Amino acid sequence: MKVRPGPTTPVRIRQLSGTSARDRRDDLATEEPLEIRLQADDGTRTVAITMRTPGHDFELAAGFLHGEGVVRPGGIAGIAYCTDADLPPEARHNTVTVRLRGPLPDLATLERHFLTSSACGVCGSATLEDLHARCTPLPRGDLVLTPEVLYGLPYRLREGQGVFGKTGGLHAAGLFTGDGELVAVREDVGRHNAVDKLVGWAALSGRLPLSDHVLMVSGRASYEIMQKALAAGVPAVCAVSAPSSLAVELAREFGMTLVGFLRGERCNLYAGEERVTAPPER
Repeated sequence: MKVRPGPTTPVRIRQLSGTSARDRRDDLATEEPLEIRLQADDGTRTVAITMRTPGHDFELAAGFLHGEGVVRPGGIAGIAYCTDADLPPEARHNTVTVRLRGPLPDLATLERHFLTSSACGVCGSATLEDLHARCTPLPRGDLVLTPEVLYGLPYRLREGQGVFGKTGGLHAAGLFTGDGELVAVREDVGRHNAVDKLVGWAALSGRLPLSDHVLMVSGRASYEIMQKALAAGVPAVCAVSAPSSLAVELAREFGMTLVGFLRGERCNLYAGEERVTAPPER
């Protein structure tokens, strides 16, 4: 029995090609649940269960908690896999316990976020108002991006996707300098998880805020991804695909640069174009 899940899972498949068929091995991106628990002197509480690709689980937990405004990096005393004796061995590596330095935080805001994420009567304006309660607009800063740097980001991100090369089924999030140098990359079946892993890496290594960096994601730019980038202080987000309307609204309201449809030597600037030295409009 496999005790600790890995990022890929081998399976046997039948492959058809024209009029022939053959049996062969294929590698799939692993998808397993991860339970995130908070532990303090006054108790233990489960705060989230997410489907993810195993790997960098501690970073995922730290990044998720930071992005949702639940726990700041300085409030984390330690992170470990669960050791509860009543759990089977294979389940222990799907449960992460985050030990806090103080008491359990008020989780009412987090609970409301999950309860209202798909509820009737919730609008984008209300969502942005809630975000203003814990985040402030980002300053203009010194980050300046050239079109040449932007055009190279998807290729450098793809070069860093080791598991995608085996499975073809993972999203990625990459952190870059303003010169286009890849700092770190994380992969996951969920694009938001990939961002959480990246932010968690930065949080646990004392790199926040990421005020002079660029976030590149392999899919579309959603409100959730922009929220996580904002909480980490990332001023510029680039995506291979389209942004959502609320993602654009968030970027404009909080002073972020948002680049979409970044493919080849083309892209759309949806917000914060002042950080990009684009050629004159024709």
